[in-house]
Amino acid sequence: MSFIGIYLLTLLAAILLVVLLDSKGKGVAAVVGIVALSVISSVPAVQALTGQTFVQEFAGSFFTGMLPVVVDPLSAWFVLVINFTMITSVLYGRRYMQAYAERRSALSLHWVSFLLVHAGLIAVCAMRNSIAFLIAWELMALGSFLLVIFEGDKVTTIRAGINYLVQSHIGVVLLTVAFVWVAAVTGTFDFSGIGQFAAMQSPTASFGLMLLLFVGFAFKAGFVPFHTWLPHAHPAAPSHVSGMMSGVLIKIGIYGILRMIMLIDTNYLAVGYFILTISVITGVYGVMQAIVQHNLKKLLAYHSVENIGIIGIGIGLGCIGMGYSCTPLAIVGFAGALLHVLNHSLFKSLLFYGAGNVYQATHTMDIEHFGGLIKRMPRTALLFLLGSLAICGLPPFNGFVSEFIIYSGLFSGINASFSNASILMFVFAMAGLALIGGLAIMCFTKAFGVVFLGEPRVKLHSEPAEFGFGRLLPMYMVGILIIAIGLFLQYFINAIMLALAQMVGVGPTATILPASFGALSQIGWYMAWFVLLVAAIYALRSFCTRRLPESEGPTWGCGYVAPTPKLQYTASSFVRSYRRLAKGILQISKQKTDVDGIFPAEASYSTESLDRIETGLIKSPLRKMRYLLGKFSFLQNGRLQNYILYGLLFVVLALGLPFLYQLIRIFINYLNTL
Repeated sequence: MSFIGIYLLTLLAAILLVVLLDSKGKGVAAVVGIVALSVISSVPAVQALTGQTFVQEFAGSFFTGMLPVVVDPLSAWFVLVINFTMITSVLYGRRYMQAYAERRSALSLHWVSFLLVHAGLIAVCAMRNSIAFLIAWELMALGSFLLVIFEGDKVTTIRAGINYLVQSHIGVVLLTVAFVWVAAVTGTFDFSGIGQFAAMQSPTASFGLMLLLFVGFAFKAGFVPFHTWLPHAHPAAPSHVSGMMSGVLIKIGIYGILRMIMLIDTNYLAVGYFILTISVITGVYGVMQAIVQHNLKKLLAYHSVENIGIIGIGIGLGCIGMGYSCTPLAIVGFAGALLHVLNHSLFKSLLFYGAGNVYQATHTMDIEHFGGLIKRMPRTALLFLLGSLAICGLPPFNGFVSEFIIYSGLFSGINASFSNASILMFVFAMAGLALIGGLAIMCFTKAFGVVFLGEPRVKLHSEPAEFGFGRLLPMYMVGILIIAIGLFLQYFINAIMLALAQMVGVGPTATILPASFGALSQIGWYMAWFVLLVAAIYALRSFCTRRLPESEGPTWGCGYVAPTPKLQYTASSFVRSYRRLAKGILQISKQKTDVDGIFPAEASYSTESLDRIETGLIKSPLRKMRYLLGKFSFLQNGRLQNYILYGLLFVVLALGLPFLYQLIRIFINYLNTL
């Protein structure tokens, strides 16, 4: 039996088990199913990364013909990233969803949707037919929509799910238009027709096709201004779904962009400048919005937008290298992008899992309500700190190496001095990347400090407590890989060598990476030894003071005899200076009560950050449309006689228009005879 047959039978068996078993068994069946599906799909992926591309065809329809399934090095890289994140997500989710054990039917739909999303993601990476690709894309989109609306009894959750579904289908419409355009010109829905399109049409047409496809995939990836579904869908979904969506679902948009760059022979220079510009804007805007968020998962969602921008900078750099026929620059750009695809899937899923632990321990996501959780959830705090350091791009963790590679590519572009315009673009991108890194450090200093350090700011309904090893196991798995990439980079660089050669159109032996890449692991090791030295000194101090008497006191004494949690920085006060500097870009809504009299009543002050792009492109037009439609509300007045009249008018128009059309034709013919 073929790999495809084995995969489909395994998927069907896992779905049947999920439906038939009880609430506890459903999670186990989902874990077994995802692990089995991941192992099956990883076999051809690993072979492809060693040079053995997997190719197989199966019968489609009369309309599509035979459907090719191909796992080449680029597909293989994304398949392996998807599989690892899906495994950690389902392992974490099995424990997370135990809180909803009484909702048996909802759990069945949830885990079936999870399995179908995994199948859709793998199919998108392997399909080479436009129709089959769109079917797999739709399966992935509908499945993830059902995952987002698991808590459908909440109005905000339903709104977030519908928002995601609508914007996802706008992207589907654009992709469909592009594929139909290609089929109309080439006569085939096979991906080979996309390559033929550029040879048969003008450079302007091929560039237009590339932009149309980019925007279609950008809705899924979350590039600005197509990102507005992310800050709503991620907080609404269960935390393991948020980790999966941020870790791999939005990366499927990146895969689509890279695949189209490979297939369409277009003006790579123009495409590179376009992607580089929109990516810098995406990265900077995403992190600027993240800083002022008070919902922990919404903060993380905006950081997904930021990291999509970083990946896009690498892609834009690679395209510019291809446009100038500078293979080393193209290789460095695409290497940074592909490696950051993996890195972001790791530290972002880890952060969402940590946020899930915090949520189920405290039953809130409001950062202003937290404080001192490191004392009650020390292992979750340590793992969240690990993810925070990685996302900030600090050594010896994985985020540092991919961002350093992109930096080195930008420096190489400046040194190459292709043109004054290119130098300005590279300087612009480098300044944007540096700003992203600095603001990310500020954001996670706020997030970790306010959530885990200090004293509790609000009295919670129940005392938070740490979760068991089973809940933390997938987080440890992700954390180990985060450190491994920072210390053993060469093994992961070797894994993407064939994909890089495939992207830039050279042989594997010509894929030569800069010598500076070798220094990255050394930097990681130096930093790791420094961390171990600090840990050793701390252990020695603990050993030497173990017999001394212990005393307890407030965390922030500072010589003040009556400390109170109200003296601590809040999330709002921490970023107040930044918020005032960036007020031209940010949109902040303030709610406060006036304070009057000598002995004023209890007062309150709070701020809420709104997305200016979402307000301008979505909320404001919808508000105006509702206002316009409201002018016709008199038609819906509840009177049965009026509704009967509307029906009669419709029948008269439906029957009378053909006669009116014939009379107009007779009149026109009469005029022509005069």
